[in-house]
Amino acid sequence: MRLGSVILFVAVCSFTAYYIYEPIPEEIEERWKLMLTNSFFRSLSHLADFSELLGLKDYMGVMYFITLAERVVPVSDVHVKVTEEKFDGVEVVLYQPKQRGGDTELRRAVIYLHGGGWCLGSSRMSPYDLLARKMVTELDAVVLSVEYRLAPAHHFPVPYEDVYRVVKHFLQKGVLAQFSVDPGRIAVAGDSAGGNLAAAVSQQLQKEPGRQIHLKAQALLYPVLQALDLNTPSYQQNQDMPILPRTLMVRFWSEYFTSDKALFRAMMANTHNNAESSSLLKFVNWSAFLPETYHRKYNYSAPAVVHAVGMDGPSRSFADPRASPLLVPDTALHSLPKAYVLTCEYDVLRDDGIMYVTRLRAAGVKVTHEHYDTGFHGALMFTLWPTDFLIADRMTENYIKWLKENL
Repeated sequence: MRLGSVILFVAVCSFTAYYIYEPIPEEIEERWKLMLTNSFFRSLSHLADFSELLGLKDYMGVMYFITLAERVVPVSDVHVKVTEEKFDGVEVVLYQPKQRGGDTELRRAVIYLHGGGWCLGSSRMSPYDLLARKMVTELDAVVLSVEYRLAPAHHFPVPYEDVYRVVKHFLQKGVLAQFSVDPGRIAVAGDSAGGNLAAAVSQQLQKEPGRQIHLKAQALLYPVLQALDLNTPSYQQNQDMPILPRTLMVRFWSEYFTSDKALFRAMMANTHNNAESSSLLKFVNWSAFLPETYHRKYNYSAPAVVHAVGMDGPSRSFADPRASPLLVPDTALHSLPKAYVLTCEYDVLRDDGIMYVTRLRAAGVKVTHEHYDTGFHGALMFTLWPTDFLIADRMTENYIKWLKENL
């Protein structure tokens, strides 16, 4: 009996070690903590696949547990006043510095858009709540965190339109005066899918004729910027990296546009482009826009162009610059606000951000590019125990420092 217990114990430990261990690059700090953290995400993903296979609950419905597990009720504290509002019908969480007696000075403002692949995430998650409070206290800024509606219940362009409506509402003179915001010191920022929305909104606002109040800055934190080529060097190099493997990113893209699994299968094979989107592939030609050092061992091959029956709607969507901001022509980039772009070496989205940096600089836009050689996707959000990472603190510090100097 005792020998059997020992064998069982060793077997369980061996299986656990086998399941947790991943061949993560040596350069990444706190590798074992990342392995442990990712084992939870992988377990939940496996459960979501199984649930969907059995018809119990769709994949994103199960994965939404991540959002629920970190959800908090934003409340005021000694330094920050927190209120929940609706701007043009869209929920927002508003963070403001506590008023001091006789304080009449106008403040900066940051409109923050959370990540989560347009399907997960919330401004009410604890890491976003903590980040908003840091921006308020360290920048003496008003922070507007947008609770946009999510796919797959609300496909593109609903999440984008929610954000656009909030930003337009906030950029009214009367609204800015109500919250003591300086009209010349407003930024939009976001991470991952939130970076996508921030870039898209920045572009679309510049197209509005007669607009009087403009954004001063945009901060794009490991943003996702294009859906045409899902086989860039970073997608290939990091296809099995923790937190955001290629399969999950492709699933986020497909669910953003449609619940039809045919698109997911086509995007996985990188055969989802049609004649309409193929004309835009020149804007995501990584052999032209990526510095040579990021080409690695990969050779450029243009994505296949096919015509899949029933895919016309989604094809039009992922060729829409409101979904893929990297697809706008150079003429649409010249007037954009200064940008901060954060990229991570071990991230499938690395090349999206770097290609955008290249194109923005070529268009004359002032860009600060912060690349983390040991970074991984989502790192900025790992600031709370037990999943607190040292790199998250550095990212947060550098991001807020840039805002302090440029806003």
